[in-house]
Amino acid sequence: ALGVDHAFGPVGLHRIEATVRPENAPSRSVLARVGFREEGLLQRYLEVDGAWRDHLLVAMTIEEMAQSATSALVRDGRASWV
Repeated sequence: ALGVDHAFGPVGLHRIEATVRPENAPSRSVLARVGFREEGLLQRYLEVDGAWRDHLLVAMTIEEMAQSATSALVRDGRASWV
């Protein structure tokens, strides 16, 4: 969430993309909680451990952010400010 806020804030990006292995449920969950949406399957995208592996492409744009990603996590009780 901090990376998303930095990318859309001071860095001034319009779109952020990430890829994740389809079987990596914990990472997919983290990306979804921050606001990434799945866009498609990239077949045989990267070679990992000697084999070409599929990855999911996820993305978000600045227009999809109603508020900062960190604020949304705090609001939903998924994070807190210390």
